[in-house]
Amino acid sequence: MAHIIVVGNEKGGSGKSTTSMHVATALARMGHRVGALDLDVRQRSFGRYLENRAHFAAREGLELPMPRLGVLDPEQADPLSQAMAELEPDCDFILLDCPGSHTRLSQMAHSLADTLITPMNDSFIDFDLLARMSPDGKILGPSIYAEMVWGARQLRGEAGAGPIDWLVLRNRLGTQAMHNKRKVGSALTTLSKRIGFRVAPGFSERVIFRELFPRGLTLLDLRDIGTEQLSMSNIAARQELRELVAELNLPGVTVSF
Repeated sequence: MAHIIVVGNEKGGSGKSTTSMHVATALARMGHRVGALDLDVRQRSFGRYLENRAHFAAREGLELPMPRLGVLDPEQADPLSQAMAELEPDCDFILLDCPGSHTRLSQMAHSLADTLITPMNDSFIDFDLLARMSPDGKILGPSIYAEMVWGARQLRGEAGAGPIDWLVLRNRLGTQAMHNKRKVGSALTTLSKRIGFRVAPGFSERVIFRELFPRGLTLLDLRDIGTEQLSMSNIAARQELRELVAELNLPGVTVSF
């Protein structure tokens, strides 16, 4: 069966679609068969990103590694199960990109996750989605998103499925060891031991990510399109992606880019 990767966070603007695109295309570039579903049926940022990629490759005559984008049919009684059934026979991995809000589709997707990636901006505003904190900085208990993940874990347990490997990514990390950065890191470490997730650095804030979207490109495509001389920022971003894919510890995956 395909290994299911879910990218979820009920807060918008955390970098879910950028993370989804880079993980999915990195796996495809390494030779794995990858399916993809955008569960944000309104905004469809991840779906548009993949469509931009297909259009750019066709226009430029390029063969870019490409995940297979599945389709959710709203006429189906259970569109997610139907879309998964169509992708799974031909895929090693299926990546589901969830909307930045609580929806039935997102809730169902989390119960399917073998690996859950939760990108979050490195701030206590985003941290509040995982846990409630007192004014003096003490963790009071899990918040709405963490409770939803706990519910998904219970459903998987009742179904006899394996555990969810949950990875929280600290996106948009500052380049300097600021006081707030240290406090968020300390709070995440404490919370991770209480509710069971791993913490890893994600992507720093870089202009390149906004520039890649219209053409459907990722950091790993720059040499394919003739960008031979990569800036130091782009090289550092590639290293962040390499470390992220390695940290996921996916079955059968050896990082080779």
